Amino acid sequence: MAAEEAPEETKVSDRGMVTIPADLRRRLDIEPGDKLRWDTDEEGNLSVEVVKQRYGAFADDDMKAPMGGDSLDTHDLAGNEEDSAFAEDT
Repeated sequence: MAAEEAPEETKVSDRGMVTIPADLRRRLDIEPGDKLRWDTDEEGNLSVEVVKQRYGAFADDDMKAPMGGDSLDTHDLAGNEEDSAFAEDT
C-alpha cells in the first residue's frame, strides 16, 4: 500500500467474518467465488493471498481428448476395466 494512503480498516463480526473494503476489492480484482489464503509468519504478521476462482477458464480449450460414447459412459483410463476388483455393480 502506498505511503500516502490511509490503511483500510474493518471489524471482525462475532461469527469471525470480515468485509473486504470495496476499494481493495476493485484494486485487487477480487470477485465473488475468489478465495483468500491466510498465513502468518514467526513474528505474527498476517498475509493474505487472493486465489482466483474464475469459471470457464478452459472454455476455449481446443486440446480436448475425444472419449467416445455419449458422455454417459464411464471410461477406464487406468486400464483396470478387465480386473474384477474394479467391476461396476449393475
